[in-house]
Amino acid sequence: MKKLLILLLVLVMALVPTACAQQTPPAQQPAEQPSQQPAESGGKYDSLQPVVLIGADNAGVGAAAQLYGELVAKKVSEITGGKLTVDYYPNSQLGNDQELQSQMLAGDIDFVICQTAQTVNFVPEVAIFDLPMVFAKYDAKTIDYALNNSPFYEKINEAYKAKNMRIMHYLQAATFRETTSNKKISSIDDFKGLKIRTMENQNHMAFWKALGAAPTPLPWPEVYVSLQQGLVDAQENATDTCVGANLQEVQKYLILTHHILYCNQFIINNSKFESLDPLYQEALTQAVKEAAVEIEAKLATIDTENRDKLVAGGMELIEFDASFIDQVLEKAQGVYDSIGKAIGQEYVDALLDALKNAQ
Repeated sequence: MKKLLILLLVLVMALVPTACAQQTPPAQQPAEQPSQQPAESGGKYDSLQPVVLIGADNAGVGAAAQLYGELVAKKVSEITGGKLTVDYYPNSQLGNDQELQSQMLAGDIDFVICQTAQTVNFVPEVAIFDLPMVFAKYDAKTIDYALNNSPFYEKINEAYKAKNMRIMHYLQAATFRETTSNKKISSIDDFKGLKIRTMENQNHMAFWKALGAAPTPLPWPEVYVSLQQGLVDAQENATDTCVGANLQEVQKYLILTHHILYCNQFIINNSKFESLDPLYQEALTQAVKEAAVEIEAKLATIDTENRDKLVAGGMELIEFDASFIDQVLEKAQGVYDSIGKAIGQEYVDALLDALKNAQ
Protein backbone atom coordinates (compact mmCIF):
# COMPACT_ATOMS: atom_id res chain seq x y z
CA MET A 1 0.00 0.00 0.00
CA LYS A 2 2.82 2.37 0.92
CA LYS A 3 4.60 1.60 -2.37
CA LEU A 4 1.36 2.29 -4.29
CA LEU A 5 0.99 5.75 -2.66
CA ILE A 6 4.58 6.65 -3.48
CA LEU A 7 4.05 5.60 -7.11
CA LEU A 8 0.91 7.73 -7.41
CA LEU A 9 2.73 10.76 -5.93
CA VAL A 10 5.54 10.41 -8.47
CA LEU A 11 3.04 10.27 -11.33
CA VAL A 12 1.23 13.46 -10.09
CA MET A 13 4.51 15.39 -9.81
CA ALA A 14 5.46 14.37 -13.29
CA LEU A 15 2.19 15.70 -14.72
CA VAL A 16 2.18 19.13 -12.92
CA PRO A 17 4.73 20.94 -15.20
CA THR A 18 2.80 19.80 -18.24
CA ALA A 19 -0.50 21.08 -16.83
CA CYS A 20 1.06 24.41 -15.86
CA ALA A 21 2.59 24.78 -19.27
CA GLN A 22 -0.77 24.22 -20.92
CA GLN A 23 -2.46 26.87 -18.71
CA THR A 24 0.17 29.58 -19.26
CA PRO A 25 -1.18 32.13 -21.76
CA PRO A 26 0.91 33.17 -24.74
CA ALA A 27 3.41 35.95 -24.03
CA GLN A 28 1.74 39.38 -24.37
CA GLN A 29 3.21 42.74 -25.36
CA PRO A 30 3.17 45.28 -22.50
CA ALA A 31 0.15 47.62 -22.60
CA GLU A 32 0.85 50.80 -24.50
CA GLN A 33 1.42 53.66 -22.05
CA PRO A 34 -0.27 56.99 -22.60
CA SER A 35 2.08 59.61 -23.94
CA GLN A 36 3.45 61.95 -21.29
CA GLN A 37 3.98 64.59 -23.92
CA PRO A 38 1.10 67.11 -24.07
CA ALA A 39 -0.74 67.03 -27.36
CA GLU A 40 -0.46 70.78 -27.95
CA SER A 41 3.07 71.35 -26.74
CA GLY A 42 5.03 68.97 -28.94
CA GLY A 43 7.42 68.61 -26.00
CA LYS A 44 8.56 72.21 -26.21
CA TYR A 45 7.98 72.75 -22.46
CA ASP A 46 10.00 69.67 -21.42
CA SER A 47 13.20 71.58 -20.73
CA LEU A 48 11.50 74.30 -18.68
CA GLN A 49 11.29 74.37 -14.91
CA PRO A 50 7.75 74.01 -13.52
CA VAL A 51 6.13 77.29 -12.52
CA VAL A 52 3.09 77.86 -10.31
CA LEU A 53 1.12 81.10 -10.62
CA ILE A 54 -1.22 82.36 -7.90
CA GLY A 55 -4.50 83.90 -9.05
CA ALA A 56 -7.53 85.24 -7.20
CA ASP A 57 -10.83 87.08 -7.49
CA ASN A 58 -13.31 88.88 -5.27
CA ALA A 59 -16.39 87.78 -7.21
CA GLY A 60 -19.54 86.13 -5.92
CA VAL A 61 -19.91 82.37 -6.02
CA GLY A 62 -20.42 81.24 -9.62
CA ALA A 63 -19.85 84.73 -11.06
CA ALA A 64 -18.08 85.26 -14.37
CA ALA A 65 -14.71 86.08 -12.77
CA GLN A 66 -14.61 82.77 -10.92
CA LEU A 67 -15.62 80.77 -13.99
CA TYR A 68 -13.02 82.59 -16.06
CA GLY A 69 -10.17 82.17 -13.59
CA GLU A 70 -10.79 78.48 -13.07
CA LEU A 71 -11.02 77.83 -16.80
CA VAL A 72 -7.76 79.70 -17.45
CA ALA A 73 -6.10 77.55 -14.78
CA LYS A 74 -7.41 74.38 -16.41
CA LYS A 75 -6.36 75.39 -19.90
CA VAL A 76 -2.85 76.59 -19.12
CA SER A 77 -2.10 73.30 -17.37
CA GLU A 78 -3.42 71.35 -20.37
CA ILE A 79 -1.46 73.44 -22.86
CA THR A 80 1.84 73.02 -21.02
CA GLY A 81 1.35 69.43 -19.90
CA GLY A 82 1.27 70.54 -16.27
CA LYS A 83 4.52 72.52 -16.40
CA LEU A 84 2.79 75.90 -15.88
CA THR A 85 -0.03 75.64 -13.34
CA VAL A 86 -2.24 77.96 -11.33
CA ASP A 87 -3.28 77.92 -7.69
CA TYR A 88 -6.57 79.80 -7.91
CA TYR A 89 -8.42 81.40 -4.97
CA PRO A 90 -11.93 82.64 -5.87
CA ASN A 91 -14.71 84.35 -3.91
CA SER A 92 -12.66 86.76 -1.76
CA GLN A 93 -10.56 84.02 -0.14
CA LEU A 94 -7.51 86.31 -0.27
CA GLY A 95 -9.28 89.66 0.14
CA ASN A 96 -11.35 92.26 -1.69
CA ASP A 97 -10.45 93.77 -5.06
CA GLN A 98 -8.25 96.52 -3.70
CA GLU A 99 -6.48 94.15 -1.33
CA LEU A 100 -5.93 91.61 -4.10
CA GLN A 101 -4.43 94.19 -6.43
CA SER A 102 -2.16 95.49 -3.66
CA GLN A 103 -0.98 91.93 -3.04
CA MET A 104 -0.40 91.47 -6.76
CA LEU A 105 1.77 94.58 -6.93
CA ALA A 106 3.67 93.36 -3.87
CA GLY A 107 4.35 90.04 -5.64
CA ASP A 108 2.30 87.90 -3.25
CA ILE A 109 -0.30 87.17 -5.95
CA ASP A 110 0.53 86.90 -9.64
CA PHE A 111 -2.78 87.75 -11.30
CA VAL A 112 -6.23 89.01 -10.41
CA ILE A 113 -9.55 88.88 -12.19
CA CYS A 114 -11.75 91.78 -11.19
CA GLN A 115 -13.96 94.55 -12.46
CA THR A 116 -12.40 97.86 -13.36
CA ALA A 117 -13.77 100.17 -10.65
CA GLN A 118 -11.18 99.44 -7.95
CA THR A 119 -8.29 99.47 -10.42
CA VAL A 120 -8.78 103.22 -10.76
CA ASN A 121 -7.02 103.52 -7.39
CA PHE A 122 -3.88 102.05 -8.98
CA VAL A 123 -4.20 103.04 -12.66
CA PRO A 124 -6.16 106.32 -12.88
CA GLU A 125 -6.67 105.95 -16.65
CA VAL A 126 -8.95 102.96 -16.02
CA ALA A 127 -11.56 105.55 -14.99
CA ILE A 128 -12.42 105.49 -18.70
CA PHE A 129 -14.70 102.54 -17.81
CA ASP A 130 -16.60 104.76 -15.39
CA LEU A 131 -18.03 106.88 -18.21
CA PRO A 132 -21.80 106.45 -17.77
CA MET A 133 -23.58 104.68 -20.64
CA VAL A 134 -20.50 104.80 -22.88
CA PHE A 135 -21.07 101.18 -23.98
CA ALA A 136 -24.87 101.07 -23.68
CA LYS A 137 -25.59 101.43 -27.41
CA TYR A 138 -23.05 98.87 -28.67
CA ASP A 139 -23.05 95.09 -29.11
CA ALA A 140 -20.50 92.65 -27.69
CA LYS A 141 -18.50 92.32 -30.92
CA THR A 142 -18.04 96.06 -31.22
CA ILE A 143 -17.05 96.41 -27.57
CA ASP A 144 -14.62 93.47 -27.83
CA TYR A 145 -12.84 95.11 -30.75
CA ALA A 146 -12.56 98.42 -28.91
CA LEU A 147 -11.28 96.88 -25.68
CA ASN A 148 -9.08 94.01 -26.87
CA ASN A 149 -7.99 94.61 -30.46
CA SER A 150 -7.94 98.33 -31.20
CA PRO A 151 -5.33 101.08 -30.72
CA PHE A 152 -7.20 101.93 -27.52
CA TYR A 153 -6.12 98.58 -26.03
CA GLU A 154 -2.46 99.34 -26.70
CA LYS A 155 -2.83 102.83 -25.27
CA ILE A 156 -4.56 101.77 -22.06
CA ASN A 157 -2.13 98.87 -21.56
CA GLU A 158 0.77 101.32 -21.45
CA ALA A 159 -0.97 102.97 -18.49
CA TYR A 160 -1.22 99.59 -16.73
CA LYS A 161 2.42 98.77 -17.43
CA ALA A 162 3.52 102.09 -15.98
CA LYS A 163 2.11 100.80 -12.67
CA ASN A 164 3.65 97.33 -13.11
CA MET A 165 0.40 95.74 -14.24
CA ARG A 166 -0.52 94.23 -17.60
CA ILE A 167 -4.03 93.84 -18.96
CA MET A 168 -4.34 90.55 -20.82
CA HIS A 169 -8.05 90.59 -21.62
CA TYR A 170 -11.28 92.44 -20.95
CA LEU A 171 -14.07 89.87 -20.53
CA GLN A 172 -17.57 91.07 -21.46
CA ALA A 173 -20.66 90.20 -23.49
CA ALA A 174 -22.47 93.56 -23.64
CA THR A 175 -24.12 92.89 -20.29
CA PHE A 176 -24.17 95.54 -17.62
CA ARG A 177 -24.28 96.46 -13.97
CA GLU A 178 -27.94 96.94 -13.14
CA THR A 179 -29.76 98.51 -10.20
CA THR A 180 -31.79 96.73 -7.53
CA SER A 181 -33.97 98.79 -5.20
CA ASN A 182 -36.74 98.83 -2.65
CA LYS A 183 -37.93 102.11 -4.13
CA LYS A 184 -39.71 101.89 -7.46
CA ILE A 185 -37.91 103.76 -10.24
CA SER A 186 -40.19 104.56 -13.16
CA SER A 187 -38.37 107.59 -14.58
CA ILE A 188 -35.04 109.34 -14.25
CA ASP A 189 -36.58 111.74 -11.72
CA ASP A 190 -37.24 108.85 -9.30
CA PHE A 191 -33.53 108.52 -8.59
CA LYS A 192 -33.69 111.67 -6.50
CA GLY A 193 -32.88 110.86 -2.88
CA LEU A 194 -32.27 107.16 -3.56
CA LYS A 195 -29.83 105.81 -0.97
CA ILE A 196 -27.72 103.52 -3.13
CA ARG A 197 -24.69 101.46 -2.15
CA THR A 198 -21.70 101.88 -4.46
CA MET A 199 -18.13 100.72 -4.56
CA GLU A 200 -15.40 102.98 -3.23
CA ASN A 201 -15.10 104.81 -6.56
CA GLN A 202 -15.42 108.58 -6.81
CA ASN A 203 -16.61 108.48 -10.43
CA HIS A 204 -19.42 106.05 -9.61
CA MET A 205 -20.46 108.24 -6.72
CA ALA A 206 -20.34 111.35 -8.93
CA PHE A 207 -22.61 109.64 -11.46
CA TRP A 208 -25.29 108.80 -8.90
CA LYS A 209 -25.09 112.28 -7.45
CA ALA A 210 -25.67 113.66 -10.96
CA LEU A 211 -28.94 111.70 -11.04
CA GLY A 212 -29.92 113.13 -7.65
CA ALA A 213 -29.27 109.91 -5.70
CA ALA A 214 -27.38 109.61 -2.41
CA PRO A 215 -24.49 107.17 -3.02
CA THR A 216 -23.06 105.35 -0.01
CA PRO A 217 -19.89 103.27 -0.39
CA LEU A 218 -20.00 100.03 1.60
CA PRO A 219 -17.87 96.87 1.64
CA TRP A 220 -19.62 94.13 -0.30
CA PRO A 221 -20.01 91.74 2.69
CA GLU A 222 -22.11 94.43 4.45
CA VAL A 223 -24.52 95.04 1.58
CA TYR A 224 -27.12 92.32 2.23
CA VAL A 225 -27.65 93.30 5.87
CA SER A 226 -27.65 97.03 5.01
CA LEU A 227 -30.40 96.46 2.44
CA GLN A 228 -32.31 94.21 4.82
CA GLN A 229 -32.21 96.80 7.61
CA GLY A 230 -33.01 99.74 5.34
CA LEU A 231 -29.68 101.50 5.84
CA VAL A 232 -29.61 101.82 2.05
CA ASP A 233 -32.45 101.47 -0.45
CA ALA A 234 -30.56 100.13 -3.43
CA GLN A 235 -27.34 98.78 -4.88
CA GLU A 236 -25.95 98.20 -8.37
CA ASN A 237 -24.26 95.08 -9.69
CA ALA A 238 -24.34 92.48 -12.42
CA THR A 239 -27.19 89.98 -12.22
CA ASP A 240 -24.94 87.02 -11.42
CA THR A 241 -23.58 88.89 -8.41
CA CYS A 242 -27.10 89.76 -7.28
CA VAL A 243 -28.17 86.12 -7.48
CA GLY A 244 -25.01 84.94 -5.73
CA ALA A 245 -25.84 87.26 -2.82
CA ASN A 246 -29.57 86.33 -2.82
CA LEU A 247 -30.57 89.98 -3.16
CA GLN A 248 -34.03 88.90 -4.32
CA GLU A 249 -34.67 88.24 -0.63
CA VAL A 250 -34.15 91.88 0.35
CA GLN A 251 -34.95 93.89 -2.83
CA LYS A 252 -38.25 94.54 -4.59
CA TYR A 253 -37.21 95.90 -8.00
CA LEU A 254 -34.68 94.97 -10.67
CA ILE A 255 -34.09 98.10 -12.77
CA LEU A 256 -32.22 97.66 -16.05
CA THR A 257 -30.20 100.86 -15.99
CA HIS A 258 -27.28 99.54 -18.13
CA HIS A 259 -25.17 102.35 -16.66
CA ILE A 260 -21.78 100.58 -16.45
CA LEU A 261 -20.46 97.71 -18.58
CA TYR A 262 -20.11 94.43 -16.68
CA CYS A 263 -16.49 93.86 -17.58
CA ASN A 264 -13.97 91.63 -15.84
CA GLN A 265 -10.30 92.22 -16.51
CA PHE A 266 -7.46 89.69 -16.37
CA ILE A 267 -4.54 91.65 -14.94
CA ILE A 268 -1.13 90.26 -14.07
CA ASN A 269 1.93 91.65 -12.35
CA ASN A 270 3.94 92.85 -15.34
CA SER A 271 7.33 92.01 -13.84
CA LYS A 272 6.08 88.48 -13.19
CA PHE A 273 4.80 88.12 -16.74
CA GLU A 274 8.05 89.36 -18.23
CA SER A 275 10.04 86.99 -15.98
CA LEU A 276 8.26 83.99 -17.48
CA ASP A 277 9.93 82.07 -20.27
CA PRO A 278 8.52 83.26 -23.63
CA LEU A 279 6.93 79.84 -24.12
CA TYR A 280 5.05 80.23 -20.83
CA GLN A 281 4.05 83.78 -21.79
CA GLU A 282 2.64 82.40 -25.03
CA ALA A 283 0.84 79.57 -23.24
CA LEU A 284 -0.76 81.87 -20.68
CA THR A 285 -1.85 84.29 -23.39
CA GLN A 286 -3.39 81.40 -25.32
CA ALA A 287 -5.20 80.11 -22.23
CA VAL A 288 -6.57 83.56 -21.40
CA LYS A 289 -7.89 84.06 -24.94
CA GLU A 290 -9.36 80.56 -25.30
CA ALA A 291 -11.07 80.72 -21.92
CA ALA A 292 -12.49 84.14 -22.78
CA VAL A 293 -14.07 82.81 -25.97
CA GLU A 294 -15.78 80.01 -24.03
CA ILE A 295 -16.98 82.17 -21.13
CA GLU A 296 -18.11 85.10 -23.28
CA ALA A 297 -20.24 82.76 -25.37
CA LYS A 298 -22.20 81.96 -22.20
CA LEU A 299 -22.34 85.36 -20.51
CA ALA A 300 -25.46 86.69 -22.25
CA THR A 301 -27.32 83.47 -21.40
CA ILE A 302 -26.04 83.58 -17.83
CA ASP A 303 -27.24 87.18 -17.53
CA THR A 304 -30.72 86.28 -18.81
CA GLU A 305 -30.95 83.23 -16.56
CA ASN A 306 -29.94 85.23 -13.51
CA ARG A 307 -32.37 88.00 -14.39
CA ASP A 308 -35.10 85.37 -14.52
CA LYS A 309 -34.02 83.97 -11.15
CA LEU A 310 -34.29 87.40 -9.54
CA VAL A 311 -37.77 87.90 -10.99
CA ALA A 312 -38.82 84.38 -9.98
CA GLY A 313 -37.59 85.23 -6.49
CA GLY A 314 -40.11 88.04 -6.24
CA MET A 315 -38.47 91.07 -7.84
CA GLU A 316 -40.34 93.25 -10.33
CA LEU A 317 -38.48 93.94 -13.59
CA ILE A 318 -38.35 97.55 -14.79
CA GLU A 319 -37.01 98.47 -18.24
CA PHE A 320 -36.68 101.81 -20.03
CA ASP A 321 -36.89 102.84 -23.67
CA ALA A 322 -33.87 104.10 -25.60
CA SER A 323 -34.49 107.72 -24.61
CA PHE A 324 -33.41 106.86 -21.05
CA ILE A 325 -29.78 106.57 -22.20
CA ASP A 326 -29.83 110.06 -23.68
CA GLN A 327 -31.47 111.47 -20.55
CA VAL A 328 -28.77 109.94 -18.38
CA LEU A 329 -26.00 111.14 -20.68
CA GLU A 330 -27.35 114.67 -20.47
CA LYS A 331 -27.33 114.64 -16.68
CA ALA A 332 -23.96 112.91 -16.51
CA GLN A 333 -22.07 115.17 -18.90
CA GLY A 334 -20.18 116.64 -15.97
CA VAL A 335 -18.81 113.17 -15.17
CA TYR A 336 -17.50 112.87 -18.74
CA ASP A 337 -15.83 116.26 -18.43
CA SER A 338 -14.24 115.49 -15.06
CA ILE A 339 -12.92 112.08 -16.16
CA GLY A 340 -11.51 113.53 -19.38
CA LYS A 341 -9.78 116.27 -17.42
CA ALA A 342 -8.39 113.84 -14.82
CA ILE A 343 -6.96 111.19 -17.14
CA GLY A 344 -6.49 113.06 -20.40
CA GLN A 345 -9.11 113.62 -23.06
CA GLU A 346 -7.05 111.52 -25.46
CA TYR A 347 -8.13 108.37 -23.61
CA VAL A 348 -11.80 109.29 -23.94
CA ASP A 349 -11.34 110.10 -27.63
CA ALA A 350 -9.43 106.86 -28.25
CA LEU A 351 -12.22 104.76 -26.76
CA LEU A 352 -15.00 106.60 -28.56
CA ASP A 353 -13.12 106.30 -31.86
CA ALA A 354 -12.55 102.57 -31.32
CA LEU A 355 -16.26 102.01 -30.66
CA LYS A 356 -17.31 104.03 -33.70
CA ASN A 357 -14.73 102.49 -36.05
CA ALA A 358 -15.13 98.83 -35.08
CA GLN A 359 -15.21 96.54 -38.09
